[in-house]
Amino acid sequence: MCPTEGGRILGQQLVRGSLMSKISAEQLEHKRDRDEKRKARNKADSQVVLKIRGGDTGAYRILVEQYQGRIYSMVLGMVKDEEHAWDITQDSLIKAFNKLDSFRVDSSFYTWLYRISSNSAIDHLRKAKRRRTEEFDDGIGAKDQAGMIDPMYSQTSPSKDLERSQLKDRIFDAMQHISPEQRQIVLLREVEGYSYKEISETMNIPEGTVMSRLFYARRKLQELLRSEFMGAS
Repeated sequence: MCPTEGGRILGQQLVRGSLMSKISAEQLEHKRDRDEKRKARNKADSQVVLKIRGGDTGAYRILVEQYQGRIYSMVLGMVKDEEHAWDITQDSLIKAFNKLDSFRVDSSFYTWLYRISSNSAIDHLRKAKRRRTEEFDDGIGAKDQAGMIDPMYSQTSPSKDLERSQLKDRIFDAMQHISPEQRQIVLLREVEGYSYKEISETMNIPEGTVMSRLFYARRKLQELLRSEFMGAS
């Protein structure tokens, strides 16, 4: 290798290394900023909880207005039925209010509420599955529930919107073939953008279990979507 060529390669390596360091620094700064905002929000939520415990029950409206939209979106993604999703969301908010004495103020209220709501959604799905089995035994049959992953891209056009709509429909169909627990993890990771540690804390399971369930859920979804594509071609 000639000196000129060696110098060019070295220069490329230095530029690449500098770029990667910059990206890593930006990612670290973004994570630090997100963590600080989350800590501030958790502290504010805990102060509201303390006010409610002190007798100001009307303060619960603050938490309801802040989180009911996010909780509803998560539940809708699991049960795929707007009316049921609203019912489950409202029931979960009532459950949380009645259990406020058990909430630890040094933790995240949203994570605690999310756990209550997702467990309620899973219970709903299990009951619905039992009802469908009973109906099938009676010769009636029923349609499965499904989940949702919203598109994460911002560019829009008629053709792209149609493609995304069709992809969402295929994902809906595929999500009904994975377990409620796997569906919950997919939604937390892909829609909420949670880290493995945050999912672990939300679902109260080890990080290793999170990674395992997410791996098998993604693989199952890929297999289902690939099978559908091959069948249509």
